[in-house]
Amino acid sequence: MLPDVESRFGVASRQSGLAEDEREFLNDALLGFLLCLVGIYLVLAWVFSSWTRPMVVMAVIPFGLVGAIWGHNWWEVPLSMFSVVGLIGMSGIIINDSIVLITTIDDYARTRGLKQAIVDGVADRLRPVFLTTATTVLGLAPLLFESSSQAQFLKPTVITLVYGLGFGMVLVLLVVPALLAAQLDIARQFRSLRHARRLPRRARAAALLPGLAALVMAGAFAATLGAVIVTGHLPAALDGWVPGGAKTAALVLFVIATAAIAVLALMAGMLARLVRPAG
Repeated sequence: MLPDVESRFGVASRQSGLAEDEREFLNDALLGFLLCLVGIYLVLAWVFSSWTRPMVVMAVIPFGLVGAIWGHNWWEVPLSMFSVVGLIGMSGIIINDSIVLITTIDDYARTRGLKQAIVDGVADRLRPVFLTTATTVLGLAPLLFESSSQAQFLKPTVITLVYGLGFGMVLVLLVVPALLAAQLDIARQFRSLRHARRLPRRARAAALLPGLAALVMAGAFAATLGAVIVTGHLPAALDGWVPGGAKTAALVLFVIATAAIAVLALMAGMLARLVRPAG
């Protein structure tokens, strides 16, 4: 409301009191959260001896935030400073399940293929991951159902931890294996592109098609979801692109990106057959 009033009547506004204190706290919490993520990443990079594997481990953190938001909506509790505190704590807890799973998969991958190691690792780590999350959630359950006025201050933190960890546990067993398999597929494409440099000119021309499809996908992402992430809404330039407004234009871009994915998969398969070593 305030930005609209300021632009319409040419006035300025400033929030003070509790709103100012909360804004300062959120700024400090954001800095602490970023430092926490950087510290976790560096430790994981040192342990796994890889710069990309920690990204797979930490990919479950945003999904835990989805569970936390859903839990606040279920309990009809607004997000507050205590929710941010719970989010910072949840980030360090939720990756424990991911570390346990990925460590097992890496051990299995030494003696079998990665895809089979993913299947066996998820099956073998299901019970440890479930028990790790269940003990934490059950330990916080008394605070979640406590109705005293003293416990109400901690309720946003507890909701963030309980629902973030519970929702993240399910996604650890689904998203992390999928990301590991996707990481393997992407590595194969890069190896194929490196081999493509030694192909004849006609084959190298065919190798450019997956790159063009990838550029189309990146452009569609930047114009739709990327713009929403940065600005909070679809860009105004999409309104006049096709009849129906920005949402219809975004749908058209999604269809184009889907077609680009199909072309990318088809051409990558053809390229892999072209560059496959003899024997």
